[in-house]
Amino acid sequence: MTRTPPRPKRLPRPATPVELRDAIRTEASRLGFDAIGFAPAALTENARRLRLQRLTDFVDAGWQGDMGWLGERTAARGDPQTLWRDARTVVSLAVNYAPAVDPLAVLESRERAAISVYAQGRDYHEVLKSKLKALGRFIWDTYQHELKVFVDTAPLMEKPMAEAAGLGWQGKHTNLVSRRFGSWLFLGEILLSVELPADAPETDHCGSCHACLDICPTRAFPAPYRLDARRCISYLTIEHEGPIDRELRPLLGNRIYGCDDCLAVCPWNKYAHLAREAALAPRAALDAPSLVELAMLDDETFRRRFAGTAIKRIGRDRFVRNVAYALGNSAAPAIALPAIERLLEDPSPLVRGAAVWALARLAPDQVADRRHSSHERNPEVRAEWLAAA
Repeated sequence: MTRTPPRPKRLPRPATPVELRDAIRTEASRLGFDAIGFAPAALTENARRLRLQRLTDFVDAGWQGDMGWLGERTAARGDPQTLWRDARTVVSLAVNYAPAVDPLAVLESRERAAISVYAQGRDYHEVLKSKLKALGRFIWDTYQHELKVFVDTAPLMEKPMAEAAGLGWQGKHTNLVSRRFGSWLFLGEILLSVELPADAPETDHCGSCHACLDICPTRAFPAPYRLDARRCISYLTIEHEGPIDRELRPLLGNRIYGCDDCLAVCPWNKYAHLAREAALAPRAALDAPSLVELAMLDDETFRRRFAGTAIKRIGRDRFVRNVAYALGNSAAPAIALPAIERLLEDPSPLVRGAAVWALARLAPDQVADRRHSSHERNPEVRAEWLAAA
């Protein structure tokens, strides 16, 4: 959340609510936002109750996994005015990040890493934050209205807000779907202290389609519009800090950071336009890199290689854990085993445990000898050796 800058000395420009809304929309487009919508910050009682009930059901079922913060400040998540009582309008903004190629194609190259489209360029938090701050400065400097800026930085339900502002609807995969941009939108918000005319909310256009549910490798959707994060590959490879459940490891394939399956298969993507924000373009080093190469990363080279990206925040050990699982799924022992052998001696117990599993997948006949010769002291890694045997 970014607070309003100090009040300028000059007088604000007079504007009617319609003129202010139109000026904000024009400036947002100039700054590179692809979609913008306006909605009331005050929810109806029924809308508030529905949002909170869905979140409560999610948390009560334990589907949040390690993401305990989702069960905190639920009242604020349900109503922007609980977060900031002066809020009158939600300005929902989005930047398109649609890829130029099919993100599912890399899944066939099992010796290479599949990295989610959103993480292949510069960290979208920084890209959106820069644009939101610039738009907030324009509003403040020109019209002197109080505001707060958000991009994944507060307990706000971004997707329901975007739906209320007409940007799209929350699809059966629980992500936002747009008739103009498919499933490829980054979201940010500005809360304004002035009431502006609202856009018409979007309605659900998923119809009878369930392609996103069917394609999920781990069956993470208990029902349409419901996600069990504990089985979601994006959660497992990014948010989950410990070893991934053994039953799910083979289903990761070569996905080492996030998963695009449910997004990429959405039929509405046929209307998507190629992303125009240069900062979000994929870096060459993140476009299907070699798993063996990634397995060689130490902490320093990891930080250097992923500087400025969303990947850096999970840290080297969690990242290489994912790489080890992918090596085990590669079905290419001649290529993968030398890297796995090296990871068996890694300083991180998390990585060593993943390497044990990978060894058992590709060379089960070697497990007994290696286990007897191992001087492993970490109990979790010893448990991996026993399970592998």
